[in-house]
Amino acid sequence: MREKLYDHQEIELKWSGRWACSTLFEAEENSSKPKFYVLEMLPYPSGQLHIGHLRNYAIGDALARYKWMCGFNVLHPMGWDAFGLPAENAAIKNNRQPREWTLHNIAEMKRQMRRLGFSYDWNREVATCEPEYYRWNQWFFLKMFERGLAYRKDALVNWCPECGTVLANEQVVDGCCWRHETTPVEQRALEQWFFRITQYADELLNDIAGLAEGWPERVLTMQRNWIGRSEGTEVDFALDETGEPIRVFTTRVDTIYGATCVILAPGHPLTGRIVKPEDKPRIKAMIDAVARKGPGDIDKEGLFTGHYAINCYSGQKLPIWIGNFVLLGYGTGAIMAVPAHDQRDFEFCRQYGLPVVPVIRPIDGPLAEDQKEAHPGYGIVENSGEWSGLTSEEAKRRMSAKAEAEGFGKAAVTYRLKDWGISRQRYWGTPIPMIHCPQCGIVPVPESDLPVLLPLDVKITGKGRSPLADDPAFVNVKCPKCGVDARRESDTMDTFMDSSWYFYRYCDARNDQAPFDSAKIANWFPIDQYIGGVEHAILHLIYSRFFTKVMRDLGLISNDEPVKRLFTQGMVILDGAKMSKNKGNVVSADEMVERFGADTGRVFELFAAPPEREMDWTEAGADGAYRFLGRVYRFVTRNMDRADLSGRVEPSSDQDRRVLRKLNQAIRKVTEEFESRWHFNTSIASMMDLVNVVYADEAGLTAPVLGTVLIHLTLLLGPFAPYLAEEMWEQMGKEGPVFKQPWPSYDPELAREEAAEIPVQVNGKLRARITVAFGTPGADLERLALAEPKVRAFVDGKQIVKIVVVPDKLVNVVVR
Repeated sequence: MREKLYDHQEIELKWSGRWACSTLFEAEENSSKPKFYVLEMLPYPSGQLHIGHLRNYAIGDALARYKWMCGFNVLHPMGWDAFGLPAENAAIKNNRQPREWTLHNIAEMKRQMRRLGFSYDWNREVATCEPEYYRWNQWFFLKMFERGLAYRKDALVNWCPECGTVLANEQVVDGCCWRHETTPVEQRALEQWFFRITQYADELLNDIAGLAEGWPERVLTMQRNWIGRSEGTEVDFALDETGEPIRVFTTRVDTIYGATCVILAPGHPLTGRIVKPEDKPRIKAMIDAVARKGPGDIDKEGLFTGHYAINCYSGQKLPIWIGNFVLLGYGTGAIMAVPAHDQRDFEFCRQYGLPVVPVIRPIDGPLAEDQKEAHPGYGIVENSGEWSGLTSEEAKRRMSAKAEAEGFGKAAVTYRLKDWGISRQRYWGTPIPMIHCPQCGIVPVPESDLPVLLPLDVKITGKGRSPLADDPAFVNVKCPKCGVDARRESDTMDTFMDSSWYFYRYCDARNDQAPFDSAKIANWFPIDQYIGGVEHAILHLIYSRFFTKVMRDLGLISNDEPVKRLFTQGMVILDGAKMSKNKGNVVSADEMVERFGADTGRVFELFAAPPEREMDWTEAGADGAYRFLGRVYRFVTRNMDRADLSGRVEPSSDQDRRVLRKLNQAIRKVTEEFESRWHFNTSIASMMDLVNVVYADEAGLTAPVLGTVLIHLTLLLGPFAPYLAEEMWEQMGKEGPVFKQPWPSYDPELAREEAAEIPVQVNGKLRARITVAFGTPGADLERLALAEPKVRAFVDGKQIVKIVVVPDKLVNVVVR
């Protein structure tokens, strides 16, 4: 056969058309086969895919195809995280209904995914904006309400006074409303719905240990810190005038005799009662500043209230301050400041001239005097009445016991994790299935009335309250208990609700009687491999873990965790920055496919860097990947006629043996990377090395060896360049899709290198390399290293102190 030029458009359009009309990628409901559930995090349908999206999907697709070839029953679905704020913003900007905008984008992105050749089981596709899906969001809400896990309370929200509406955190830009760059955002208290995730805080924290083998340590550390379990003591200080308790939480009750003031959060319930009227605007400004910038980005600011609190241990009267850095949502919203032993307190008290009183001395040293900074360590308690002389640990235990015995405190555990606020004063989300009745109070919608449908003809202005509150057809309803006129809840659910359980729905996407069939979940869960960005390490992944535990307690599933292994891929960078439509530095997937082809995009993005690291997209790199695929195609097509494609191998020449060794090494390398680190860059590099060798020895290869190379190279390429592999497979006269063929095995003996390349260092710096047979004795390695001219230049005239030899690995000559 004549050599063919690589026409990526002709090849890819041919196979994408065939795959679109087939059921090849559909998972089987067959529990007798080993299963593998691989999933990339579902995307938000924002418009079009760009090459920054491609990497995530290419990693998952390569793994899915490899696992199919290894004999697994693979589930590889895709869906759409379709509710959310961008659709509302687009509706306001373009005068289009959010549903129309969303479905248009879904259709466009699905078209692109099909063209890119991803092996998704589209029969299981879900879109979270469809009633068939969000009905079960509402069902889960009702189940949580029944169990006391869903409740309502006052909470602060971002408020734009010019729009007269609540803003999502994403709509606060540099402390101002995104529509009005000079309008500062305020905080207002509104009744909100919450999920009691803190009820599962200990389990969420403790179960992290079981994820250690399959999740990145970076993600687990972020989750531990977000949950933020702290053991300590709750202690009541008494308001001097009335004796009213002011409860603080401290992890260091052993330092309480060093407390020099009590500091309240600006939003603490006591604050509004004890500050002077003329100071209330300043308190509000503190609250709004934290809302705009976050507690970590503000300068510490304090305000003395003129009131005092009594330390229940020492009887000392301490001034009460308001501090903008004290968080209402952490601990009790009040702290005792111990500047001698806490650096944050030290800085605050020095700023406002408050005393610093050390009460903990090091075990082997004196009590500090004239401190320049806080000394936070444990030691021996001093100047603390009856507790003086105790170790910090013993003092904490005894002091906590005293507080509990005398009724002014107790040992306690607190968490940084707070209950999940799910209320959104937005339109494009799941309606919360609750009714406000003037006689019965808050009443759940009967399950038989689900779904509560989101109306589709609502006018969205972005101003005022939720648009649903102004839609009489939606909001006016009869109370299901007493039948009087009532009002529906007009808030919608946080969109993290949608993404917290969607991967369960994939297992039974068309079920109209339940969220899913538990037997199907038992077959597929946990997810074997989940792939997505590290930016989802906290909220999405913690919420999905919480949801799994709630569903387990509802009796729906038996697994405790949703995901066995997690992989967080690095970003794709263009011109030194993360790709972003807002920055205008994106290359569309369509443009890339037109110029280079989907296979080239996949190969380049997997070759340019290990997948957990950032990678730079360059046209030169894409062109190099394109030339490599073209080189493979030309080699395969020009050798098909003379190759023996029966699969038998009979090496009869040095070229045969050299090529078979390189082939077996490539198979070993690609296999090992799929089973361990996923360094696909080295997998593809091993195939490039193989192609270089077969090009050099092509003319001298016998027909059986040549045929073996053609078959196995095609199979190795299958997960990375599926279009090209499929085309070559068909041209070789082979039947069945490449990804359903057995993965090639290698001969360990053939895969061994014939010789070892040993780096030789002088004082730890590489100076030369020597090539020797494997197993060369250490004495011979020393002799050969010292005979190397490049080494002698750094050794002659110097004293050799020692020579370190690591057999088959390294020689290091130490001189002086």
